[in-house]
Amino acid sequence: MHAVRPIVVIPTYNERENVEAMAAAVLGNLPPEGRLLFLDDNSPDGTGDIIDGLCAKEPRIRVMHRKRKEGLGRAYVAGFAEALRMGATHVIEMDCDFSHDPKDVQRMLSAMASADAPDVIIGSRYVKGGRCVGWPFKRWFISRFGGLFIRMVLGVPVKDPTGGFKCFRRRALEMLGDFSAIRSFGYSFQMEMNFRMARAGLKIVEMPITFTERRAGYSKISGSIASETLKMVFRLRFSRDAGIGGDTTARKG
Repeated sequence: MHAVRPIVVIPTYNERENVEAMAAAVLGNLPPEGRLLFLDDNSPDGTGDIIDGLCAKEPRIRVMHRKRKEGLGRAYVAGFAEALRMGATHVIEMDCDFSHDPKDVQRMLSAMASADAPDVIIGSRYVKGGRCVGWPFKRWFISRFGGLFIRMVLGVPVKDPTGGFKCFRRRALEMLGDFSAIRSFGYSFQMEMNFRMARAGLKIVEMPITFTERRAGYSKISGSIASETLKMVFRLRFSRDAGIGGDTTARKG
């Protein structure tokens, strides 16, 4: 039986207040074979330098230094490709601001070890047992009913289509190819991945999580995100392209 080698992929941009604590928390919830891969988009606050220091002290941590900020989707595409090259059996994506609880990494990996394990697990705020903490009602309302709209238009049975805490089996990412057909640069990447995974016939399961508003730093959410997501919903809905391919290499730190 092959050893499980999960790799957690975390994009960073101006996360100097969170990155060290996040690294310790994630590694504490991974098996010895697990690795942590940061993707830093040339953070002007020195986040990349802090990660370099962590890498020097802990061989289980690696970083990809990207030349500029290109959006969450581009960062994850590069990170997924690198994690596969590193020999990942499972790839977990999550935020660096503790809105996703590192302890849930263990829950995801345990579910992936079951006999009827899915191809993809989505940490969901909107299935039974999931919740948001620290959000104003307006933000919850937009997220919740925006998700219902996405589900209705795309026909993908995911209640939290914009959730960014996921665990992929290696074969799930390999089935999607080399990711060149991914169109999303920003936060609509999460929704697009769900759509393409569903079109590929992969088994997707939602796991309830508690999503907590970031405890340090500032949010990267902006008013343009809703507009980007809305446009991408219709691009995907009326596109005939469900395939993925191309080259997404990025410089390794």
